[in-house]
Amino acid sequence: MSTTQITEATRDLSSEEQTRLGLYRQVVRIRAFEERAYRLFMEGLVKGTSHLSLGMEAIAAGFGEAMRADDYTFCTYRGHAHTLARGTPMAGVMGELLGRASGVCGGKGGSMHLTSVEHGAMGSYAIIGAHLPIANGAAWSAQVRGSGQVAVCFFGDGTTNIGAFHEALNLAKVWNLPVVFVCENNLYMEYTAIGDVTAVEHPAADRASAYGLESIIVDGNDPDVMYEVATTAIERARSGGGPSLIEAKTYRHGGHSRADPGEYRPDDEVAEWLTRDPVPNYRARLLADGLDETILEDVEAQAHADVDAATEAARAAPPPQVQAAYNNVWADGGSSWRN
Repeated sequence: MSTTQITEATRDLSSEEQTRLGLYRQVVRIRAFEERAYRLFMEGLVKGTSHLSLGMEAIAAGFGEAMRADDYTFCTYRGHAHTLARGTPMAGVMGELLGRASGVCGGKGGSMHLTSVEHGAMGSYAIIGAHLPIANGAAWSAQVRGSGQVAVCFFGDGTTNIGAFHEALNLAKVWNLPVVFVCENNLYMEYTAIGDVTAVEHPAADRASAYGLESIIVDGNDPDVMYEVATTAIERARSGGGPSLIEAKTYRHGGHSRADPGEYRPDDEVAEWLTRDPVPNYRARLLADGLDETILEDVEAQAHADVDAATEAARAAPPPQVQAAYNNVWADGGSSWRN
């Protein structure tokens, strides 16, 4: 099938099929990016450490498709997927990982601090739980301005045992804020199983009732489910219905970071979760539901082409100039006023 025929076939898809194709495009782009990031890290080109979302792509994809362009995303150091899902240019994200001036933060933030305000990506936060109160602040601002914007805040299962988690949930409910909290429960904190240090089975959902919230547990490896729950929670927040807390069960394919081989996880557990890989499973479902395989192949080819182009652009970009270290440090962008 030619490019023209693929374009025409895509136009003929129903609204639901277009949405599902968008979800597939998201998971494939994120997967291709993360696989390349891993390779570049092993080559010594990614500066610092990195935390990949391999196996967890469906959560970012579902919310990325459901959110409005002016909504806010707050995420953790495992934030490549969420930043890309908001439409942040891949070249800018890749440039940031490689510490180049072309990066979204000028090469000063790196893998753990991705930010693109113009795309609603309000930062990746390395301090566990620190961004939940900040997401509340953004939601409160939207509420006061009557803008209809919603803040979506992603965090890991370990965050549920941090004080900021409980403080943020309580205040969000008291003020009826337009915020959606999403726990990406991949069953492990850094090296410790969440179940070994938590008094309840479901670290996020089982705490929801304490703050007057509904207990919501979903399959975080299913793009259709994630899109549906994201749409419901976001529209509830946007219409004045207040906050939601969602626990999405998922699993990272590798260790906590690139420094972690993940050998503390049982082999049979890893093998079972690999059978639930969201990318090939969603592809198989779309084919079973009648979507043309040629269209999916075109999406895959474009994703890999985008990653190749982003990689080459990042490799060719210069590192930040030394004087850039003083930019964005003080209110006027420099240090001269202090001298």
